[in-house]
Order: sequence, then structure tokens, then C-alpha cells
Amino acid sequence: MSECFHMKDLGPLKFFLGIEVSRGKQGIYISQRKYTLDIISECGLVGAQPIDTPMEQNHALAKVDGELYSNPSRYRRLVGRLVYLALTRPDLSYIVHLLAQLLAEPRQRHWEAAVRVVKYLKGTCGQGILFSKDSDLHLDAYCDSDYNSCPKTRRSFFGYVVLLGKSHICWKTKKQKTVSMSSAEAEYKAMAFTYQEINWLKELLLLFQVPHSEPITLHCDNKAALYIAANPVFHERTKHIEKDCHFVRDGIKEGILSTKHIRTIEQLADFLTKALKRQQFLYLFRKMGVHDFHLPP
Repeated sequence: MSECFHMKDLGPLKFFLGIEVSRGKQGIYISQRKYTLDIISECGLVGAQPIDTPMEQNHALAKVDGELYSNPSRYRRLVGRLVYLALTRPDLSYIVHLLAQLLAEPRQRHWEAAVRVVKYLKGTCGQGILFSKDSDLHLDAYCDSDYNSCPKTRRSFFGYVVLLGKSHICWKTKKQKTVSMSSAEAEYKAMAFTYQEINWLKELLLLFQVPHSEPITLHCDNKAALYIAANPVFHERTKHIEKDCHFVRDGIKEGILSTKHIRTIEQLADFLTKALKRQQFLYLFRKMGVHDFHLPP
């Protein structure tokens, strides 16, 4: 690029758009500690008591019909900042996705839920993602769905996590575009969407001269969805998702994709689709490769 544009070498990257980058023996570590501290300070919660989880397990935010929040612009600003923070914080993906759907008419309870997230950040402000230098260049993926979890539209939430070796490079929480008729259908749609992301990442690796000839393992905790992917016979209850069936099954036939069943307790994408109890949340949180290098070992 320096041959085409006038550029100045500023040395190794350390800070860019609120993202802190550090290098060590284990690999490259990225976090948004300063950005997180700015959010906490702006909300006036510097002296607040930290909370272990970003949201309550049995919440009903989408159904709240209480009084409107008096300062909706403040709510929207906070949620917008949390959206950017979620770039390096997979533990915020679900709650931020949920809060972002309530921007039109935020309620007092919605603001309280957003404040809870900030209190959670108070105890985890230095958390970030480690890209391990010992990782191989093999892709693995996890996908999960929470059937009919939106109380207003009855659409399902789904999430996926993609790993490059030991490093978590991609994750997402999203609401499905249509209502699923069964949990198997919701899980299968999640598989199809995750496979699209896998295809894109595989092409991206090729641009960096990294071929990926081995099948990419897609972990799913729903046996019915895995049976649909393996069974070439279409049944009456799956004919309305025939496009997704062909898409995933063709990937398996071509050797691009392989599916594997995993227990729900080990499903990394589980906390991207729902609010979990504290013990399970913290267990998956640690498995996601999130670390705090600002704390002593």
C-alpha cells in the first residue's frame, strides 16, 4: 500500500478506535478497557457494586409495558456504545442485541436493564479476547437456537461462534426472519446461517493463501436437526425448509462441512441465545477464551 499511497509507519499497533492491542508470549490480546471505563464513568457508576452476570435469567424485557423512560436519547446513546463494546465482548452479544430492539420506545425497566450491564462491566472492565499464537488454521463452528424466544413475534433467537484453532474469531446473536414451526427447524436454520458464515471465512482464508481442505466441524446440540442434515429423504414436516436442507446437505456431500453432536452444557453458542444462570454463564464465558490480562495471574 505504501507504493500507492503516502503512508507513515507508526510502529506496532497499540491503540485504535478504542481498541487496545497488546502482544505477549501467548499471542495477541485485544480489549476495550479504556472505552469500558468511559462508559462506566459517563453513567456515574464508578462506585457501583459489580454484578456477576449482565442480565437476569428469567427476564421479560420484550413484554415490559411500564412507564416510558424520561430520557430516551440517553438510553440510545448507552446502547450504541454497548454495541461497539460487543466487538471484543461475546458475553454482551445477547443482551446488547435485545436492548437494541427496544430503541423506539424505551421503558424505565429497559434503562434499568442497561444499567445492570454497566454494573456487570464494572467487575469485568479489563476483559478481552486472546488470539493464541499456538492456534492452528483449522476452522470449527458452534451454533445454537432458542425456540420461539421472542414473546411478541414468536421468532427464535440463534447464535454462532467460529474458532480458528483455539482463537474465537467470529460470533453473532440474531433473531430469525421467520417463525419456526419446531425447535428442530429453528436449529436447522441456525445451522444454515452458520454455514454461510463458514463459507465466507473459508474464502477469506484463501485470500491470505491459507487453503482449508479438511471439513469444517459444525457443533450442534439438537439431534433432530443433525438427522435432517444426514437424511436425504425429505419429510412432510421439513418441506418448507427445503432450501436450507439442500444448502447444508450439499456442504456435507462436498466435504466442506461435517456435523457433530455436542451436549448443551458444552455448547459455546448457548449464552448467545438466552440468559443463563450464573454458574453456566461463567463456565461458557471462560471457555470462550475471554481473559483479563490487567489482573495478576
